[in-house]
Amino acid sequence: MSTTDVDETTTDQDADRAGEQHTDQLELAARAELLEKENQRLRAEYTRARQSQYHRTAAGLALIGILAVGGGLLFPDGRNVLFALAAVGVFGGVLTYYLTPGTFVAADVSERIYAALAANEAAIADELGLGDTHIYLPGADEFGPRLYVPQQTSDDLPDDLEGPILTDPDHRGLALKPTGATLFDEFKRTLTADLVTTPEPLATQLTDGLVEQFELVDSAESDVDLTASRATIAISDSAFGDVNRFDHPIASFLAVGFAAGLEQPIHLAVTPGDERSDWLVTCRWDTETSEETAATIETEESATNNTENEGDESEPVSK
Repeated sequence: MSTTDVDETTTDQDADRAGEQHTDQLELAARAELLEKENQRLRAEYTRARQSQYHRTAAGLALIGILAVGGGLLFPDGRNVLFALAAVGVFGGVLTYYLTPGTFVAADVSERIYAALAANEAAIADELGLGDTHIYLPGADEFGPRLYVPQQTSDDLPDDLEGPILTDPDHRGLALKPTGATLFDEFKRTLTADLVTTPEPLATQLTDGLVEQFELVDSAESDVDLTASRATIAISDSAFGDVNRFDHPIASFLAVGFAAGLEQPIHLAVTPGDERSDWLVTCRWDTETSEETAATIETEESATNNTENEGDESEPVSK
């Protein structure tokens, strides 16, 4: 075989390979387009399904209102109550129908977005040689709440939290905006009363927010120990997966909330739960402040008991 024939054969083989690669690229592009269309269709179906659920709820409320009107006409004795129920049903149905959200984001989609961010932040912390200590600082300056991850555990906290990477020799580490900061801002905006500043009722407020307002967990039970200066919240069925990951929204929200309510740094630790819960989120604060809080609560309770006892005393009845 001549050199010319070899060159022609090589050229033909290269052309065949290039043609095959081009075909593979076209097939991959077509598959990607099909997958994108399928994802769009599934998202649209999910949105329609959720909207249909809201619409069925609205129809059910309106039906209750109509039945209550009919009952009020048939039973004059209970007319006031039935007409009030009818008004509530119809009004609730109208609100539910017109306030139905137009866009829904599935929990697993949000969890995957958070998982990528958590993995990146954890990788940066590992690369910088930082420890496992996570301290949530209250927003006492223009930077707002901060998550401080120090290189070395110390009782001293940095004064400058501009971050995100702290290079001070005494306070090397990360100073990040916590994931739970914006959640806590929304939580405060919807509170009907002021944020409490004592541990036990504060824990109740925050756990109610997780379950009732944000629906991030199915259940959250708090256990506050003032002597040990800690609050442990048992979490079950997290909507964002494993809670022991870097700055998890559920744990971050609790830590930011305690830091804001108690106005002091909060040390966060997350451990696996037991047969009654999936995860245990523990928030610890300064012991001296806890002792002052316990003394204040004890003083208030003593004053309340004394007032009640004085109210119970009656003047002697004259004969």
